[in-house]
Amino acid sequence: MFHDLILLLGILAVIAGLSLAFLSQRYWFARAWRFAGRIQRPAWRTGMRAALLTLLAMIALIAISAIVRNWRGTISRGSWWMPFFGLWMSSSIFSYLFIKIIAGADWLWRRLRSRFSAASHTSAATSVGVETVNHSRRYFFHAAGVLAGAVPFVSAAYGFIGERLRFQVREVEIRIPNLPPGLDGLRITQLSDIHVGSYMPVAQVRRAVGMANELRADLVAVTGDFLTGRTDPLEDCITELSRLRAPMGVWGCNGNHEIYAGAEAEAAALFSRFGMKLLRHESAELNWRGSALNLIGVDYQRQRGGDGSRAVMLAGLEPLIRRDVPNILLSHNPNSFPRAAELGIELSLAGHTHGGQVRVEILDHPWSPAEFLTPYVAGLYRRPLLASSNLSDAEVASLHPTSSLQTPASSTIYVNRGLGTIGAPVRLGVPPEITLLTLRRA
Repeated sequence: MFHDLILLLGILAVIAGLSLAFLSQRYWFARAWRFAGRIQRPAWRTGMRAALLTLLAMIALIAISAIVRNWRGTISRGSWWMPFFGLWMSSSIFSYLFIKIIAGADWLWRRLRSRFSAASHTSAATSVGVETVNHSRRYFFHAAGVLAGAVPFVSAAYGFIGERLRFQVREVEIRIPNLPPGLDGLRITQLSDIHVGSYMPVAQVRRAVGMANELRADLVAVTGDFLTGRTDPLEDCITELSRLRAPMGVWGCNGNHEIYAGAEAEAAALFSRFGMKLLRHESAELNWRGSALNLIGVDYQRQRGGDGSRAVMLAGLEPLIRRDVPNILLSHNPNSFPRAAELGIELSLAGHTHGGQVRVEILDHPWSPAEFLTPYVAGLYRRPLLASSNLSDAEVASLHPTSSLQTPASSTIYVNRGLGTIGAPVRLGVPPEITLLTLRRA
């Protein structure tokens, strides 16, 4: 029953998404067609409409191609036109939504106003006043519609040009319970969600690797999503990652897009070829200044099984966990954190969310689309060690009121905002990130 409900909701979401995409493109095409009809010169008018038909055909072909590839398990990043397709689709859909919301508000206001006016039996003088208000209303809603329609296009352009490739180094100190003295001050550079392809050229991966090397970390961790789909240059990406330098080596784990591309084994083989190690439900003991730590890596942890039932995350991981040295887990999906804390893992490194790619302030509260998927959107989070993974963070906090960032017996996760993008090639308020983590004794 539950599986059927999940399947139904998924189908409805797909239908709603496709319907919204179709309606938005029809809206913008109709407006452009009417605009072309106002051109006085017949030759120019004909040329403009021919260009519109050609553009519409291209958008339809690209969309059909993307749907077919998705159906076959591939999310492809093709040629140079893919970023512009992603920009147009995301901007035009949100612009259409905002315009319709304003139009709906206008319609509701008119209905309420007309009912109020009819019920009040106003005089002729009052009727003149109502007409003046209506002119003001029309101007307000027209201006609001124009502004609402323009904001997504302007924001997307800025997010593509201004922030998408503005890599930032973020330095974070993490306190680890029972950290051996020799590991105090250990520096880890984390990269995540590269998504090499049209949205992330190989040259930009090379630039990020150069910035990471300048940090001179002791250990480098790359937490998955090297590519987006099968057509992306995975080998080129990992070739660039092989330029990373750290005394304790370069380590990684797979993400969900390696599953979509069928590239999990290939990614591991390429890591091995270049002298790096991609951990697939494996662990390795690393030593630094006479002290040891246990590094664990897993493939992408699914939250639902094939039948829609809730999956147990980090299943079978217990034999890899050490009790005599600190454990660090590389797990692409941050939703594995409650289970990692329950198992006694002191530190988890994750990615996957991209920080939502967009963050806005609503009534002084920052909001990101990634909040629909996880409570661990970006940055540092803690839970008490060994706390049940069946409890939410709020429930855990109520049971452990002294739990805080200063509590020694706690598990920590750091969620990297990633380098690349998915869907729309845009970042707003969530710049791509290279993280330098410094371990400290709790």
